Amino acid sequence: MQCARHPDTETGLACGRCDTPICPKCLVMTDVGARCPTCAPARKLPQFELSPLLLARAAAAAAVSGVVLGVLWGTLLSGGFGFFSIFVGMGIGWAVSEPVSLATNRKTGTPLQIVAALGVALAFLVRNIVDSNAIIVTGDITGYIAVIVGVVVAINRLR
Repeated sequence: MQCARHPDTETGLACGRCDTPICPKCLVMTDVGARCPTCAPARKLPQFELSPLLLARAAAAAAVSGVVLGVLWGTLLSGGFGFFSIFVGMGIGWAVSEPVSLATNRKTGTPLQIVAALGVALAFLVRNIVDSNAIIVTGDITGYIAVIVGVVVAINRLR
């Protein structure tokens, strides 16, 4: 028997649903056995499925953690730390992405990465308001480095 998609490949496999001959290249393993690509379900992994409710919970978690961390960052850690601002950014990235992950039952994906990155940016803006009564502070290189590192950490945690 020849594969339906690769006529030059001989096979002994067939789709469990439509009995189309399939080779190991075409084979899609499902919960109920081997299927051809046409019969196999084409749905996302549950880890990446995100309902509007979960997205709203993620946004709320990012907003709350961003505001709280921004206030803490502005009051307790005001002033530049030079090289150590990288570690501040790493902590903020983790501290924003963890509540986002918990609020969505440990789901991952691009929408959650964007939400967490916006939460880190919100923490930076709140920190600027608390620390210097301005939304954007010019010449704050260590703050910019910290927020970039925080965004990278948050995105990588939710990948």
